[in-house]
Amino acid sequence: MGLVTRFAPSPTGPLHLGHAYSALLAHDMARAAGGTFLLRIEDTDTARARPEWEARIFDDLRWLGLTWPQPVLRQSEHLARYDRTLDELAARGLIYPCSCTRADIRAALSAPQEGVAAPPPYPGTCRHRPISDRKPGDALRLNLGRAIAALPGGLGGFTDTGPVHPGGHALSEELLAATQGDAVLGRKEIGTVSYVLASVLDDAMQEVTHVIRGADLFEITFLQVLLQKLLHLPTPTYHHHRLIRDEAGKRLAKRDDARAIARYRADGADPADIRRMVGLPPARDPAP
Repeated sequence: MGLVTRFAPSPTGPLHLGHAYSALLAHDMARAAGGTFLLRIEDTDTARARPEWEARIFDDLRWLGLTWPQPVLRQSEHLARYDRTLDELAARGLIYPCSCTRADIRAALSAPQEGVAAPPPYPGTCRHRPISDRKPGDALRLNLGRAIAALPGGLGGFTDTGPVHPGGHALSEELLAATQGDAVLGRKEIGTVSYVLASVLDDAMQEVTHVIRGADLFEITFLQVLLQKLLHLPTPTYHHHRLIRDEAGKRLAKRDDARAIARYRADGADPADIRRMVGLPPARDPAP
């Protein structure tokens, strides 16, 4: 299958120039290597995901000239698979139920965002609770200490080929404790899984070799690599790219409708214009 990249948007709002840059870069890298570009819909946020946003994602990406194999993986159709992994981690004593601070738990289930403060390090209030004590509404947290102890051969690391954090990055107990702590992996009773776990499982199942994404997701890679080691999954090569920002230097968000791809399309821009706006060269033919 060769080099495999993916673009994995959530259908919770319009794609903007930052999404265009990430998707085009991943598509370009795959085509240049004669590999495969995948589209994945990360729609586990059922409260905000909408079919009309998914339809617009497909429309915008096709307009940009991107192609991908069918069928597209939708995470909402794979909740049972994620639950089986949570069951496995529970059987190994690596997760525990937690009823603390619902706002922090909800925030931890989503992908991190630049400029949004991460919850403070979890103090371990519920760490003593066995999985058999799980109650409706509880989160499921990774016991970081036990997870590290379960890997006596070392924590490993990953390679980043991007311009922001290039080179090799080794994991350490200190690094994981300072940046991740006892991370929330899901809420089993409603079939909700965290972004970090679902993306790890899907990257492995889809045989993704290169994860192309924004630099705001760099630190979450530490936790994802730990989960890959715990679950005996391959670690892809990561490529964390620069972020597309507005005139004030702020990272674009889905609420920035003025920079939505659809807005530029309506104003008469073509795909070549979008590539110039985000600093990418003209599209090339795929490698033979």
